[in-house]
Amino acid sequence: MEKSTVYFTNFRCPVGTSQIDKLKKLCIAAGIRNIDMDGKFVAIKMHFGELGNLAFLRPNYAKAVADLCKEQGGLPFLTDCNTLYPGSRKNALEHLDCANLNGFNTISTGCQILIGDGLRGTDEIEVPVVNGEYCKTAKIGRAIMDADIFISLTHFKGHESTGFGGTVKNIGMGCGSRAGKMEQHKSGKPAIDENLCRGCKRCAKECGSDAISYPNKKAVIDYDKCKGCGRCIGACSFDAVYNPNDSANELLDRKMAEYAQAVCHDRPCFHISLVQDISPNCDCHGENDAPILPDIGMFASFDPIALDQACADACLKATPIANSQLGENLAKPDWVCHHNHFKDSNPNVEWEATLDQGEKIGLGSRSYELKEI
Repeated sequence: MEKSTVYFTNFRCPVGTSQIDKLKKLCIAAGIRNIDMDGKFVAIKMHFGELGNLAFLRPNYAKAVADLCKEQGGLPFLTDCNTLYPGSRKNALEHLDCANLNGFNTISTGCQILIGDGLRGTDEIEVPVVNGEYCKTAKIGRAIMDADIFISLTHFKGHESTGFGGTVKNIGMGCGSRAGKMEQHKSGKPAIDENLCRGCKRCAKECGSDAISYPNKKAVIDYDKCKGCGRCIGACSFDAVYNPNDSANELLDRKMAEYAQAVCHDRPCFHISLVQDISPNCDCHGENDAPILPDIGMFASFDPIALDQACADACLKATPIANSQLGENLAKPDWVCHHNHFKDSNPNVEWEATLDQGEKIGLGSRSYELKEI
């Protein structure tokens, strides 16, 4: 594959300039105006943040992208699909309430907000996965597939199951209906090391399936209920919850790339990723731990694989923050260093599988040229 072009700008702003100005200039330089949006529906896929989490992208960024679309005659809307776990975004009404409480509304963003898979997370369309190996079809929120143009606006951060939550995850997992999310997660399920479990019940609080109980003051997983989402792994402070299937996270990563292929194939797409507030875990948590790395900048590209690769490379070059999950792990005298910030933050992850599979099926290229704006 030929090298793709990824555009980058840092967060430095001289007096008289704002980050919103820089984001718009970045998108224009990256070619967003080359997309014919006149009279067309434009889905802007983002994450509105779980209630209690403060690491999600501010609505100001969404408005900047929506304004660019409207300047080109587009009809933009912000969108996300309902969650698999029962947090504050498990149905469209609660999801919209959550978005509003986190600052996303028609005034702050300049456009409407639609939940892609409907009221109960069942309004989906089955989409073929071109070159799919693990998923021949993908169950995607109908409103997202009804749009003429697709734009992803991503908060790039760490993730307890996939290493990082980047563009491909925002698209693949984020655009899946509830059944689609289950399909991506179902290959691997966690287990409990009873010798390490302290019965603190933190994993049960994070469980999205009510699958964990404590009959003898030790966590027990009901595998008939468990969906394999892995949130309990990230929740445990004592390494008592682990993944016994070494390929589970790799399979999740590869399926996620195939779902992203289904969303993006055969229509105009554009992708933006902001690498800031790089929390160790997903924005689906009802809290956000301290950032593991310093803020880096904004990236944009037509190629989602190149974009994620560029963001990951920038993170791997950054200096870990001492007072963070990553910094504390690296400071442990018995820590076996992976020399990889994502694995040293969450050792069970296999994040490169996402990019490998995406390139393999033609979603994009891991080779890129970085142009700084």
